[in-house]
Amino acid sequence: MVAALPRILFFNPVRHARDAYEALQKVARTEVVTSQSRQEFFSDLQTKYGDIQAIYRTSASGAVAGNFDQDFINHLPSSLKYICHNGAGYDQIDVQACTARNITVTYAPDPVTNATADLTLFLLLGALRQLNPSFSTLRQGNFKKGVDFGHDPQNKTLGILGMGRIGRAVKRRAEPFGLKVVYHNRKPLSEELALGAPYATFEQLLAESDIISIHVPLSAGTKHLIGPAEIAKMKPGVVIVNTARGAIIDEAAMAKALDDGHIAAVGLDVYEREPLIDERLVKNERALLVPHLGTHTVETLAQMEKHAMENARRGVLGEELLSVVPEQINV
Repeated sequence: MVAALPRILFFNPVRHARDAYEALQKVARTEVVTSQSRQEFFSDLQTKYGDIQAIYRTSASGAVAGNFDQDFINHLPSSLKYICHNGAGYDQIDVQACTARNITVTYAPDPVTNATADLTLFLLLGALRQLNPSFSTLRQGNFKKGVDFGHDPQNKTLGILGMGRIGRAVKRRAEPFGLKVVYHNRKPLSEELALGAPYATFEQLLAESDIISIHVPLSAGTKHLIGPAEIAKMKPGVVIVNTARGAIIDEAAMAKALDDGHIAAVGLDVYEREPLIDERLVKNERALLVPHLGTHTVETLAQMEKHAMENARRGVLGEELLSVVPEQINV
């Protein structure tokens, strides 16, 4: 008797790495979830999804299921052993609840680095040069009318908050523009890992940076890491760039400081209550806003899909995983 292939449930269809998906189908049964709501999914777990061994998910999976919180995790069948996230940020998943159920969580940190760092530089330079107002005035037929002066990057201090993969990639891209980079982490890094950038305390980074770029993960400890008190310590005319998670910054406080002029400009890819955005940011021309496009390229999305599927393949076949989330390493 031929053993049944392991089942992998996809919360989102694979759009770009189709070759990898077809290869996976040779060693596993793959299917895309058809449930239309969280409650319907819970019901389907009692019937058609009762023996799934792995779940593949993306940041968009919450549209059907909501966050993979403790309640969600507790509904999963005992057969489920792997949740394979397609992305670097996995704050939508309750890792502690997964660990308690012996479910391993994987993520895809490497593929997102370059595209996110590229977009960070676009937002940084665009906000610094005050380019956003010109986009609309040009299309309104007002060529270079009413457009304020921007600033050059040379000799400005860029404070990188979170010197991980993306923070280091931003440093590499920023220095050719003449920016002086300092960084803050929970702990200072070796000179090799910091790429020679000097370490600054959190207070120093806030007070000394002309531009602050956010690259820390969202957690209970980093939610509203930047609030009214922290913004007040920043230089008047500071530029803030965020391509990490919106809730790291108190969005209302940022919007007020932008309106008041203490913040000169912002470049944002992420928002505290996506897809909702504080109306003051939307109305302020000094806010350069894009709708969470950090990894939104064909090449990067294909790499992310491949990475997450490879983790799922390895998991259900009993092979060593590529990238388990840090909280579960050596647990």
